[in-house]
Order: sequence, then structure tokens, then C-alpha cells
Amino acid sequence: MSYRFISEGPQGIVEKLIIFQATHIKHVFNLAFGDINPKTGEIDDLIVTNNGDGEKVLITVATAAFEFTEKYKNCFIYLEGSTKSRTRLYQMGITKYWKEISKDFDVLVEVKGDWVKFEANLKCEAFLVNRK
Repeated sequence: MSYRFISEGPQGIVEKLIIFQATHIKHVFNLAFGDINPKTGEIDDLIVTNNGDGEKVLITVATAAFEFTEKYKNCFIYLEGSTKSRTRLYQMGITKYWKEISKDFDVLVEVKGDWVKFEANLKCEAFLVNRK
């Protein structure tokens, strides 16, 4: 399942793509996300767009996750930033919207190789999300 959308701002119009990819673990899907490389048509998850709409983009990704888990109720979504700073950005977004997120989702985070329930002050390495 994939979602295409547009980021629009000072850098112009940038096409973005979210893909939920099956993993080798049953019912676990990787959330791949980034700008669409116009030459290859593939996701570039290292590019920094700086289009001034980062929060809107993260909300779009969250909406896609909500829709995906509505369709595939017994699955888990794994996500990890392509860099440590992006993983931190995801954590800040989850923290900011935790009240809303926690109503519908359980969120586990990887911390030093262990999976624990999400807490804002942890140094998260990855996230595992499933619908309540």
C-alpha cells in the first residue's frame, strides 16, 4: 500500500511517497517515507526538503498510518528515521500529539535493543505501532 502527496513551500512543489512494506516478520510492515526522486521515481529518505511544512508532512504520514491500520487491523508498523536526527524528529512529533495518538495506538520504542512502552524522555531508536 502506498500514498503519494505533495509538499508545497519555498522550495516549490515536492512529491512525497509513503510505502508500507512487508517485512520478514508476519504482520509487521516497514513504513518507508521520503521525497520522490524525479529521475528514478524511488523514495529518497535522506534528502532535506526544507519546505516549511514539516509538521503538515508528519501529520500526513500519521494519517496514512491510521488509514493503513484501519484496513489491516492486526498489523504492526515499524518505523525508524534514516538518520538519528529524523528518528528524534519522529519522537518529538509523537510526543507533541501523544494525547491523540495514545487513544488509537499502542507505541513501543526500541531503546538500547529492548522494546518498551513509549515515553517522551526516552532516547528512541525505532518505533513499533499498532492499533488498539
